[in-house]
Amino acid sequence: MKILVPVKRVVDPNVRVRVGAGGAIDTNGLKMSLNPFDECALEKALQLKEAGHASQVTVITCGQANSQDVLRTALAMGADNAVLLDTGAAATSQDSLDSLAVARLLRAYLSAHGDAFGLVICGKQAIDDDTGGVAAMLAGLLDWPQALDASAIAVHGAGWRVTCGDDSGTATWQLDGAAVVSADLRLAEPRRVSLPNIVKARQKPLATLDAATLGVTLTPQSRIVELRDPPARQAGVKVANTAALLDALAAHRVFDRAGAIV
Repeated sequence: MKILVPVKRVVDPNVRVRVGAGGAIDTNGLKMSLNPFDECALEKALQLKEAGHASQVTVITCGQANSQDVLRTALAMGADNAVLLDTGAAATSQDSLDSLAVARLLRAYLSAHGDAFGLVICGKQAIDDDTGGVAAMLAGLLDWPQALDASAIAVHGAGWRVTCGDDSGTATWQLDGAAVVSADLRLAEPRRVSLPNIVKARQKPLATLDAATLGVTLTPQSRIVELRDPPARQAGVKVANTAALLDALAAHRVFDRAGAIV
């Protein structure tokens, strides 16, 4: 059984970005890296392989030739091979390749490889657009069971036992057969990439496929209406005692917004 890990090239999370005059983020000169959620997904896939539950881990991304750098990073982490679905001019602007287009490309790639892959693990979202739609859309297109925001995954019988959670609680799902799982940051701690592994990654196979050959329509079904910097944080207010603090909270109706009954 093989595992497919879709990854994305994003601005490094330690870099502070600004919205330009044209209403878009100019990434020229900014450090790019592997999406942190995808790193966690890849780490878990590698752990499953090392435990003997998978024979191969393949990383895949949709984009242009410059996306090869994050694929090489994934190979240095331990992935066996990598695939770049070259979308060419279709991915030149930030909203030209949306989640549905990516999901369609991944579905076409999986369909072309038969039953080789038994599990798809991807990050629950990318830190640039925070859409978080690829995993659910891909599962729907494939008609595979899905588990989103996973914090734990283990082999259980012929399927997977996945623990998912958010602020409202935790749920454990049994996924039978091939499945799609999206990884939360709690799923695994990504390993450090050593220099010898970086050198070895240069010898690992990295295939480039023309996305046009997959027969997928890449016309975006969604677009960014507006992009702006968050408002400047306002100065705080000092209170003299606990009673004044409670009065200030009541004036701002904090408890009402949180859904609490007071």
